[in-house]
Amino acid sequence: MRIIEFVVTFLGFFMLIPTIASLTRFDQWWVRGFDFPRIQISLFILIILVSTFFTYEYDATLHFVLSGLLVLSLIYQVSKIFPYTVLSKKQVLSFKGNDPEAIISILVSNVLTTNKQSDKLIALVKKKEPDILLTLETDKRWEKELEVIEPQYPYGVKIPLDNLYGMHLYSKLKLEDIEVKYLIKGDIPSIHGYVRMNNKKRIKIHCLHPKPPSPTEDPTSTNRDAELLLVGRDVKKDQESVLVFGDLNDVAWSRTTRLFQKLSGLLDPRIGRGFYNTFHAGHRLLRWPLDHVFHTRDFTLIELARLENIGSDHFPMFIKLNYEPRAEILQEEPEEADEEEKEWAEEKIEEGHPTEREV
Repeated sequence: MRIIEFVVTFLGFFMLIPTIASLTRFDQWWVRGFDFPRIQISLFILIILVSTFFTYEYDATLHFVLSGLLVLSLIYQVSKIFPYTVLSKKQVLSFKGNDPEAIISILVSNVLTTNKQSDKLIALVKKKEPDILLTLETDKRWEKELEVIEPQYPYGVKIPLDNLYGMHLYSKLKLEDIEVKYLIKGDIPSIHGYVRMNNKKRIKIHCLHPKPPSPTEDPTSTNRDAELLLVGRDVKKDQESVLVFGDLNDVAWSRTTRLFQKLSGLLDPRIGRGFYNTFHAGHRLLRWPLDHVFHTRDFTLIELARLENIGSDHFPMFIKLNYEPRAEILQEEPEEADEEEKEWAEEKIEEGHPTEREV
């Protein structure tokens, strides 16, 4: 076997690993880590597949087998990310009107605790003027520096922490029945409650930032999955309007986030519009969508944008939604979870040993 043929064959079999790992339900960090770079994995598989056409003479069974497996692997990877391309049908309808009473805008920003460029976020807040600002990884220093925006944001929740999981919620709209909960881990907070829109509509909100699976954070995805699925399971979409937003430390196309949507019935405005990759801001070729906003079917989309770099490893995300009850008739609800998926969700939730049973 020629050296070039050996290299292509080796790389071909190596690039089958991400797909094989994704087909399993193992929750070790290195297995679940393959959920994130599906865009990059698809590109590498395509490059290797094209290389086989120029390298192989197809005079051995191995050539056909590997090429076939690469094709199947590519189809699998692309099928996961395709809904988040402009070629797919939009899940959330666009709204072109401008009724200020029915509009709510949210800016989500993981600031990176060590980031000293708070002026960039403050300038962004002044520019976009969101109704709600959620900052993540904010500590006492960040809390102090963000005091300058508090006159415009009379309602708030402050949870300054030094463990990279601090969380601050600033709102121009009235916040009601707010609770800070530690759903899975005693040092990982989340914010739950209601926001009162200008038209007096009461909206349930869940602000999340679960711990990611990684060798430095959590050896498995169990705790992250449990938190997301717990919130998804207990969302009362048929009884109230709901917004779930934050840095979920999971990509939109993972098994967990897709099951979260099935359980909650919430819509993802990125579907049919683009990836909106928010992490890593410092690496152009290694980016995926970690910061999310999900909502019930009674909202339509005015604006969705990934904003400019503020010195963090995350780009901020901005969304502006229009509350329109009639949209529920026009917007399809995500596919419901089947019994097997519900059982798996319950297993994951139990494995996380939740401290709060209801959200």
